[in-house]
Amino acid sequence: MDKAKRDGLWTEAKRRCGLSAEDVRMAREMGLNPLSLIKNIPSPTQRWKAPVRDWVRDLYADRQRRAARRDPRPPAATPPTQEAPEA
Repeated sequence: MDKAKRDGLWTEAKRRCGLSAEDVRMAREMGLNPLSLIKNIPSPTQRWKAPVRDWVRDLYADRQRRAARRDPRPPAATPPTQEAPEA
């Protein structure tokens, strides 16, 4: 698949799913396919299904939380304090 066709698919997914540029960035960052976004557009009978825009944002937030929990940053190292010798 060439770049022009792939960009066209992302443009179509953005239009059909009502996504913003930020939503598309999050979906791409997670490795989602534009066709999978289009396939997940809820039909009128699927009232339980969240809109694609909300689905992408929820997935991104979940992955960010899991990544933060899995890779905690160590606390800032403080140099040991030396006490002055008593004279």
